[in-house]
Amino acid sequence: MTENREHARAPIELKVDYKKLNSFFADYTKNISKGGTFIKTRKALPVGTRFLFRLTIPGRPATFELSGEVVHAATGGDAPGMGIRFVWGDSRDRAEFEATVEDLMSESLGPQLARRLLHKP
Repeated sequence: MTENREHARAPIELKVDYKKLNSFFADYTKNISKGGTFIKTRKALPVGTRFLFRLTIPGRPATFELSGEVVHAATGGDAPGMGIRFVWGDSRDRAEFEATVEDLMSESLGPQLARRLLHKP
């Protein structure tokens, strides 16, 4: 199966907190890229849903508060969850977050592989 993704993904697990119908959920990412993430959950939100969530990154004192849109949802099978595309209102927030994702990828995959995935010299 060919993937047509704009951004390379890395298999990084981070804690995600969000609210759905007055209930709070804490799940984990399966992977992340500069453009989005996949959240492992059996309670996926409907495709097209925009929501706010907090992403906890180890070593960072504050969580990232992000906006995302559900672009894919899988409720059954071995990997239930939802694919999220990040939605940005501020280019500075986006640049800060993307730099953090690049750092996470470098730490997780090693600097050489991360540079190749990110198409950096």
